[in-house]
Amino acid sequence: MNRNLKLALQKKGRLTDKSLELLKLCGIDIENHSERLTVTSRNFPLEILFLRDDDIPEYVQDGVADIGIVGLNVVVEKQTKTTVLENLGFGRCNVMLATPDNKALKNLEELNGKTIATSYPNILNDFLKKNNIEAKVIELSGSVEIAPSLGVADLICDIVSTGNTLMMNKLKKSFNVFDSEAVLIRSKERKISDTLNKTLNDLLRRIGSVQKARESKYLMMNIPKTSLKKIINIIPSLKSPTVLHLADENMLAVHAVIPSDQFWKIIDELKTAGASGILLLPIENMIL
Repeated sequence: MNRNLKLALQKKGRLTDKSLELLKLCGIDIENHSERLTVTSRNFPLEILFLRDDDIPEYVQDGVADIGIVGLNVVVEKQTKTTVLENLGFGRCNVMLATPDNKALKNLEELNGKTIATSYPNILNDFLKKNNIEAKVIELSGSVEIAPSLGVADLICDIVSTGNTLMMNKLKKSFNVFDSEAVLIRSKERKISDTLNKTLNDLLRRIGSVQKARESKYLMMNIPKTSLKKIINIIPSLKSPTVLHLADENMLAVHAVIPSDQFWKIIDELKTAGASGILLLPIENMIL
């Protein structure tokens, strides 16, 4: 039976807005979901299920949703039979060990014999095992930060983005345990129809286009004709730059797509070579 591809998203939280923004950049029109649990796109065969983030891996594993966007930390912690299709580049955070302000860990060996409170026992136990550490792990479902002040644990292991919550609870970052970001997942075992698979591949192509565009910028500048060879050698262009003639026969316009992080490394060289009227523009989508 024909149906839409079902995508599970976090109903409310740090990944919700960025996930919806990604779909919008992919050209997928999503109406205001408000308090609704499901929404269907107006212009793409996609149905969105709004769920608790902790439930998304299991829903995808069991086929309730075909794919899902969720933090990698949740995927690894839940140990479901899912696989990552795409790293999405937003929602970056870390699962970290944190100690009270008046204490410090100089090395991992000091964890031996300690009691650690966490909402991520699987991730933490794997980290301790890899580092040959013997520590007691206490699983808490919430309010992990207050465990040391209550005498429940010596330190905690929890998700950290800005670190503000730690400071509010008189804790400080110690060792990094796990790096996380938003990922797109699907079930390892459940198959989908050819029609749904075609829709999924279309979605992946669109996401890839958005991801590539985020990593790139469109560079425009005017240069003396005599500096063309030097300018081309400076530009880390993804493809051969476009060169246009200007009204001034001694000048050229050069357009190129460059990696975003390279612009400030080459700006002085470009100006020294005679470039002027330099513009750096964002790219919404890019198909290579």
